Amino acid sequence: MIAISPRLKGRSWNKISFASTLYLCPILDLLLAEIPSQWHPEIRLGLQEALVNAAKHGNNLDPSKTVEVQFSVNRDEYWWIISDQGNGFYCPNSCNHEPDDEDIPQEVGECGRGLFILHQIFDKVHWNNNLRELSLCKTIDHFSSDPLVR
Repeated sequence: MIAISPRLKGRSWNKISFASTLYLCPILDLLLAEIPSQWHPEIRLGLQEALVNAAKHGNNLDPSKTVEVQFSVNRDEYWWIISDQGNGFYCPNSCNHEPDDEDIPQEVGECGRGLFILHQIFDKVHWNNNLRELSLCKTIDHFSSDPLVR
């Protein structure tokens, strides 16, 4: 089940919450609704990575736990705040690599691959709330380079 909170007058944030699942197509479609179409494949990949991590690793696919996504558009900035009900995120030191690396380092495991993808797609990637909440931002304006994924 997907719950969508209506945008309140004077507020710029919407909220979607859903039971932990890997069936994310309708959720991703809602989250991409205001994104320019040429950016859909790239941002879909990044959001899917973040939502799968929240549902699978954060909530252990427990259907009694929910994933919540707050999202907003502020001029040219698109924001998503994804939170789960897990115990928080821990990544070993092998996952700490420079987000500007062109290639994924060979020694980086699955954890590192996901973080690498997020840092390549989004302009801002920030963990908070005991690492149970991920904030993502993508700036799309006339200065933006072409999407990485088409």
